Amino acid sequence: MTTDHVRVLFLCTHNSARSQLAEGLLAHLGGDRVHVRSAGTEQTRVNPYAVRALAEVGIDWSGARSKVLTEFLAEPWDYVITVCDSARDACPVFPGARRSLHWGLVDPSRTEGTDEERLAAFRKTRGELETLLAPFLAEITASAD
Repeated sequence: MTTDHVRVLFLCTHNSARSQLAEGLLAHLGGDRVHVRSAGTEQTRVNPYAVRALAEVGIDWSGARSKVLTEFLAEPWDYVITVCDSARDACPVFPGARRSLHWGLVDPSRTEGTDEERLAAFRKTRGELETLLAPFLAEITASAD
């Protein structure tokens, strides 16, 4: 990997919804300018609604897997971004991170209701992440130039 990539790690509790959405969106939007991964304090499975919400914006996330943060402890990261409060509390300092950010997002997987209501919660989180990622991507792109 070359040094012109910005390395970003998203952390959440289960690495099933918010962090997966963030990884998929930034990988798609950032292209070859970013090296992005996501992980959780616990390993579970990727929520099917996250896969569906990403598919709606042209991102095939069907092959994604849930990962545990210990897979990435030894790697250097330009940014480690927690997307849930419990991950921030569990990992207040991440070894190898140059900069840590926190984006507290509501967990869409806790939404109950019909299939459409549950998918709507994931769409909402996807939209919140798109709003957060636009200026973040502009900032990291400008600083890499």
